[in-house]
Amino acid sequence: MALDTKHADLQGLRIDRSAPPTGEPAGWARRYIVIGIALVAVLSLGTLAYRLLSPDAPEVEIVRAAAENSGDAGGSVLTASGYIVAHHKINVNSKVTGRVAWIGVEKGDHVKEGQVLVRLEDDEFRAQYEQAKGAADNARAYLEELQNGSRPEEISQAQHNLDEARATLVNDKITLDRNRELWNQGVVSKQAFDDATAKFDADQQRVNSLQKGFELAKIGPRQEEIARAKGALLQAEGQAAYAKSWLDATVIRAPVTGTILERTAEKGELVTAQFASGAEGGPQGQVVALADLSDLQVELDIAQDDFAKLSAKQKAVLSVDAYPDRKYDGEIHEISPEANRQKATVQVKVQILNPDQYLRPEMNATVKFLADDTKKTVGTQSSGVLVPSSAVRSLGGKKVVLLAFNGKALQREVQVISQRSGGFLVQGLVGGESVITTAPANLKDGDKIKIKGQS
Repeated sequence: MALDTKHADLQGLRIDRSAPPTGEPAGWARRYIVIGIALVAVLSLGTLAYRLLSPDAPEVEIVRAAAENSGDAGGSVLTASGYIVAHHKINVNSKVTGRVAWIGVEKGDHVKEGQVLVRLEDDEFRAQYEQAKGAADNARAYLEELQNGSRPEEISQAQHNLDEARATLVNDKITLDRNRELWNQGVVSKQAFDDATAKFDADQQRVNSLQKGFELAKIGPRQEEIARAKGALLQAEGQAAYAKSWLDATVIRAPVTGTILERTAEKGELVTAQFASGAEGGPQGQVVALADLSDLQVELDIAQDDFAKLSAKQKAVLSVDAYPDRKYDGEIHEISPEANRQKATVQVKVQILNPDQYLRPEMNATVKFLADDTKKTVGTQSSGVLVPSSAVRSLGGKKVVLLAFNGKALQREVQVISQRSGGFLVQGLVGGESVITTAPANLKDGDKIKIKGQS
């Protein structure tokens, strides 16, 4: 009975496979799922094959081609780029070591020559000057005393003392004569006679001394003593002037009229003329830097290949990137006497003849050097586009450039009009194109490319 019960229980657990399935998708749904999986697999395989079989697009560098019209290019023999610099930039330092008590300028302020910029603490310098000035006043008073000689009252007093001594001497002479006569008569002793003689001799010497003093009072001091007093006065005045110069140096003034370019010191900081420290809180080597912004130049590095096109005092026209519509006249002011071996360039400085408030030091500037006879050459050059020399290639006797457009390299034939510093003025472009400057040598028209710095 127990075995039959167990058999019935096992039969109840058996799955009936003859019953229709429940929860499974219909047949048409299974077909779409299979087709979708197959498409995904095909696309994945295709992408993988493309990546394995097709090479990576080369990375290139580009620049924007700059259009140049005939009016700008007319008569120019060379175009170069550089930076505007102040003709004379002055770093204002302190002559003495001291702590800044007051600073009255900010960066960009316009100052006049002699204007007070900074004041240093001056207590010690002022005390030293007062001490030296007192010594000079003392020496000056002593010299004046010697030069003026004795006062009338001093001469009168010397005369009075001499007269008094002479009267005493006359009285001593009478007393001596009387004692001599009495001694000869034996009335007085030898001691009394000797005392009268000694007193007469002493008063005689006193009269002689007062006589000399009276004569010196009338003559005045010796010339040698006056000369020595003059020397002492010069020494004292020199020490006072030296102390005054150190005191004056605590007030730092603008050496020229100009504009403050830098302010490197603050109130409470220590400035020095002897040594400077780069550490935070250390002594500063300068307080401000200034320049006259009405005296500006453009500093250029001219390639040695183009140097022969330039000459001293050659005229030029320049513009800045910030204000391309503004033109300025220029003239070569300085040509370096030596070349730069590493760069293969020669430094040239062009003086800006008509600067204005729009120009700032360290601005980028483009300079077009004019031919000697501009009137004859104006209009002889056609308009064109300025491209770097590295962008121009030779292909089958022609000059071509490669442009970057929609991820591909496009070849364009150009005609070189003239050479510029570091580039060419060409025809065949309109300006604004992305010109490829750095690329593999085998890059050709239609090849895919990647632009450096762009994803």
